[in-house]
Amino acid sequence: MLNRQGRPTQAGEAASEQHATFTGNKALQQIEPLIFEIGHHETTGVDIDAPAPFKSRLGKHARKDGIGLPGLSEPEAMRHYVRLSQKNYGIDTGLFPLGSCTMKHNARLNEKMARLPGFSDVHPLQPVSTVPGALDVMLQLSHYLMTLTGMPAVALSPKAGAHGEACGMMAIKAAIAAKGEGATRNVVLVPESAHGTNPATAALIGFSVKSVPARPDGTVAVEDVKALLGPEIAAIMLTNPNTCGIFEPQIVEIAAAMHEAGAYFYCDGANFNAIVGKAKPGDLGVDAMHINLHKTFSTPHGGGGPGAGPVVLSQRLAPYAPVPFIHIENGKPRLIENKDDAPAGNQPFGRMTAFHGQMGMYVRALAYMLSHGSDGMKQASEDAVLNANYIRAGLSDLMSLPFPDHPSMHEALFDDEWLKGTGVSTLDFAKAMIDEGYHPMTVYFPLVVHGAMLIEPTESESKASLDLFIATLRDLAMAAQGNDKARFTAAPHHAPIRRLDETRAARQPVLKWVKPQPIAEAAE
Repeated sequence: MLNRQGRPTQAGEAASEQHATFTGNKALQQIEPLIFEIGHHETTGVDIDAPAPFKSRLGKHARKDGIGLPGLSEPEAMRHYVRLSQKNYGIDTGLFPLGSCTMKHNARLNEKMARLPGFSDVHPLQPVSTVPGALDVMLQLSHYLMTLTGMPAVALSPKAGAHGEACGMMAIKAAIAAKGEGATRNVVLVPESAHGTNPATAALIGFSVKSVPARPDGTVAVEDVKALLGPEIAAIMLTNPNTCGIFEPQIVEIAAAMHEAGAYFYCDGANFNAIVGKAKPGDLGVDAMHINLHKTFSTPHGGGGPGAGPVVLSQRLAPYAPVPFIHIENGKPRLIENKDDAPAGNQPFGRMTAFHGQMGMYVRALAYMLSHGSDGMKQASEDAVLNANYIRAGLSDLMSLPFPDHPSMHEALFDDEWLKGTGVSTLDFAKAMIDEGYHPMTVYFPLVVHGAMLIEPTESESKASLDLFIATLRDLAMAAQGNDKARFTAAPHHAPIRRLDETRAARQPVLKWVKPQPIAEAAE
């Protein structure tokens, strides 16, 4: 008997799926309860000596009951978290095809560098005189970010992409106010295909938002932008390459139109991984752009502590960069931490975060840059684009492309036109991918495409890895078109947790563990 990959099945494999076990475990796939359900309040894995007699100063604030935390021995705690980790899917598990998220490999060399003494234990409240190495890392990272983007200034302190967006837009707002136009220039243009954080950021800092329609080919037309321009327009927030995986062909003309109208051009740099070493945003007319270090320069995505979203600024916006920043004075770096200490000509809009940013992320990103070199980073961009187009070519005869006239950049976008009449939805298809051992691609985004399926393989994947992924999706696609609905509508079949009622989970989330009643009490 052969399985779907054409390999012989193990003896009894089909029967084992129907065989219930006493523990609920299925060999190495082990059920793991919540920590509250396996720990005991009266025990602890740590022996603590009884304190010497003392008089409490808590008074009426002293607790009267136990704190309710579960106690586990060291083996129990270790097993609990190891088992939980085995239920997680990450870039170290396999190909992670999330579009618009750039789940690229985090090189272990970078992790080793970030853990070096002097980087891992540096403290933001140390005297500046004790951290010249940290300042040098910040200077070098700033130099390469400015070189790669063709921009004259950078703010390192923002902690993530949306935080960086806020930084860039606040610099734009400060520049507008400095020209005396703060009361009139209060509208920001945002394309329909933009990340949701773009309009949210603009609204958060007091701008109104106008939508720019997408052309039938998924791009923004300069004519549509010009039609919306007026004395009230402050900026446009445009992603390039855009969220449909397309390089905006009229980006230079759009930037020129914005500048001619006295407005600014904010570029969402989420997809910079596709063009590093190939195109400089500064040369395209960009005034501000955030850079997701986790998407482009391999710092951990969602793990490893606080992130980093540096913002590069044009000459028009450089004077408004927030503190802290490093200023070269008499050939030596000087850390400017307060607005009042800024050199003449600088008008920082304020401070984005309490300290200087995340040193660990700076070190990881710089290690990536130094180990790859300019040619290696350029090749990474080329390979990311190559891999995305390889997937597109391998699936386009079975899965429909909403924008077939443009080559893909970093990600390939499909829609659900090819699923019509099958009874299988985009969500069903994504859930079936879990059974095949893959994290689903991004689904239903961007919103300008119905039933969107957005796949970004990044440059990290080998041809063998891509070939297996393509073959798997082809098998799923043929099954969907071959009326094998049962494989999809109840998927995932093999995951530790079956499909959830996601609508109910979103509207009625259970966020607190409640101790179950004893059976006798529940019966009463």
